[in-house]
Amino acid sequence: MEEEIIDPHKYDAWNNLAQNVALGFWAVGILIILGYIIRLNTIGGNKDKYDFINRHEIKTLWIATIVLVIGGCFFVNSNIEELTTLLIFVRSFTTIAFGILVALVVQTLLKFYYPFFIERRLKVLRYKPRISPKTGKPMKLLSEEEEDAHMDEGMIAEENVFSVDYDVWLDEETGYKQIEKYAGHLHAIQCPECNYQTFKVAREEIIKQPTATEEGEIMKHYVCSYCGYKARKTIALKAQVKTHEESTAATA
Repeated sequence: MEEEIIDPHKYDAWNNLAQNVALGFWAVGILIILGYIIRLNTIGGNKDKYDFINRHEIKTLWIATIVLVIGGCFFVNSNIEELTTLLIFVRSFTTIAFGILVALVVQTLLKFYYPFFIERRLKVLRYKPRISPKTGKPMKLLSEEEEDAHMDEGMIAEENVFSVDYDVWLDEETGYKQIEKYAGHLHAIQCPECNYQTFKVAREEIIKQPTATEEGEIMKHYVCSYCGYKARKTIALKAQVKTHEESTAATA
């Protein structure tokens, strides 16, 4: 009985195609990351960079990961010398399992570990001194107490319920001010139970309404999206201090 001779070049066409497809996916994945970096570096203001990173960075990295993993799946199947029905099943199962495993590992890193890194970068961008267009000098970031005099009633109300946080930068020499708006409780913080950056406000309830003379109270309910740990925290709401214009109008 003659032994079957295996032609080592039988699957060259497929192997070449799989390698080219893999290189194509890898090129697209790298271009996605490079495109993001280029777009980020062309953004001028620190606040605009903050918003861009906050909205797009993790999503972009995840899309690039999927594209790169697909390319890897083609590459590991670009060295076929023999193929049977059993080998087709084994290769398909192994490739899918490999792809899913890598994707899950990267997803875990992006969801639970990468936020620590990204939050540090966002803080640097948020608190980096702004330059006044009037004088070209650094402006002063006002404290919570100082900034109320430069904000309208609606802004103060938003801050009081922690839905929005405002930063007020002031050029003390010319009086020019720049007000920047940030998400309040939307950012996750470090969970005290599992230590992941997955502790977030689920809901808020006002226990006591603030008045013109007395502070109020708000209850914040936290939930960790990873371990399910829950906690509550009571925070004081600033008294609704009237601005000079409002006081004048009230007494007129």
